[in-house]
Amino acid sequence: MLFLKRVLSVGGTIVPQSTSLSVSHFSAGHRLKASKRSSPYSSVDSERYSSLVKSVMSSRVSSQTPGTIQAEDDQLYGPVVKAQTSTKAEVRAPKILHPFVNCEDTLETEEPESGPPARILLNRGPGRSFVPSVTRILQQTLSPEQVFYLERWRRRMIAQLGEEGFKQHWQNLFRQGKLFHSALEDILTSGATWKSEDPSETPEHPPEVQGYLESISHVLEDVSAVRAIESTVQHETLDYLGVVDCVARYRGVLCVIDWKTSEKPKPFLSNTYDNPVQVAAYAGALNSDINYKYQVENGLIVVAYKDGSPAHAHQLSSALLLDYWKTWLLRLEEFTEQRSSHASSALSERR
Repeated sequence: MLFLKRVLSVGGTIVPQSTSLSVSHFSAGHRLKASKRSSPYSSVDSERYSSLVKSVMSSRVSSQTPGTIQAEDDQLYGPVVKAQTSTKAEVRAPKILHPFVNCEDTLETEEPESGPPARILLNRGPGRSFVPSVTRILQQTLSPEQVFYLERWRRRMIAQLGEEGFKQHWQNLFRQGKLFHSALEDILTSGATWKSEDPSETPEHPPEVQGYLESISHVLEDVSAVRAIESTVQHETLDYLGVVDCVARYRGVLCVIDWKTSEKPKPFLSNTYDNPVQVAAYAGALNSDINYKYQVENGLIVVAYKDGSPAHAHQLSSALLLDYWKTWLLRLEEFTEQRSSHASSALSERR
């Protein structure tokens, strides 16, 4: 039996009345007999949270501030223990800081800068066949982050061009780079400008490099006293070698110059990735090589563009190049450790 309450209005007065109804098809016997389920919040200390509940329920906009929230967190969970972190990133240093310049030689010799530039060809004869190159050392000591981005770029290019298309693209870039360096060698050794006012006197260069030459034309105006072009340098003590693109004066400062081509603009030095380390390695090798009677403390990276837009020239001061020299020593140590580890593994496998 259920009792329902009705509301009647009599003369403006509300009078509640009760009405009984008989329900024959409703049963809640099993619910009445079921045991009452305990609430998961029954064990919560309500007094402990009372201030928090009141502040939330008292108004639509919480009256809490960052300070009060922090105080309540400290009360509930205890004070936060902050880890002691260094404000500066850990700076690694090479185990042995080999000198960047040869102290036995003067930084600027009085030898004349006129005459043809030096060009010592790479000789992989006896005794030199196992000397690693700068390029090889840098490639085998890439950081995991560098490897990730290079692999992502490779996969993206393959997705666009296909396997064969990517190989062809890479071969074209390599060919253009060789043609560009060959054209530069002709210009720098002859002492002529790449484009003369008289078209008949302008040297003929492949059409693939015309844009690159146009791009670096303003840089070439500041290059003088070329001392070396496509010349091999070797560090006898550290046992590595490389081929330097150019050694010349840029705006009066003797530099190791590295010519690069790029499909994308590289307006900042950071866009050139390992190129500054490469230049430092070349300069350090040159400074210890007895074939060169002078010392170089500065560098220059020139990035040329195929569309002829002005090249970016990134100067490396003596202080900056010295920092990259230290980075090179770390990469060289890592390479040496890798090679030693591989040699040990190969020896143990033979046994």
